[in-house]
Amino acid sequence: MERARQIVLALAGLLYFALLYPLCSDLWHSHWLVDMNSNDCEPMFLSFYVGLGLFLLLAVRKPSEHRSLIAFAGWSSLLHASVMAIETVEAWSHGVHRDYNDVVIAGIVGAVLLAITPTKRREAATAPSAEVQKQG
Repeated sequence: MERARQIVLALAGLLYFALLYPLCSDLWHSHWLVDMNSNDCEPMFLSFYVGLGLFLLLAVRKPSEHRSLIAFAGWSSLLHASVMAIETVEAWSHGVHRDYNDVVIAGIVGAVLLAITPTKRREAATAPSAEVQKQG
């Protein structure tokens, strides 16, 4: 199971870190300012995911030590997918076509990250008391 976690974390980390390209493109060409009517939220949003991707890549070595990071990445992806789903439905209700592929991708990534989140270690919490009993 640990190897599967490492593979999933590496893939999710690379996926998020790959958003560095559109981030740099948006910033370099002032896309957010010129083409998107001063929508400066997209570059900030992308920078968040690039950073998250970097930390997921760092967690690949020892996933069990990064439980909260993995859970955060999973929940944030699911919440992001939920917001995008609402935006898609609202856009459709106003006659605007919006692609829903990003909703599906973010939802799948979030669900998989939550599924591979390591469980809490009970033995680690009881280890000090067992050590004390051995000494006594």
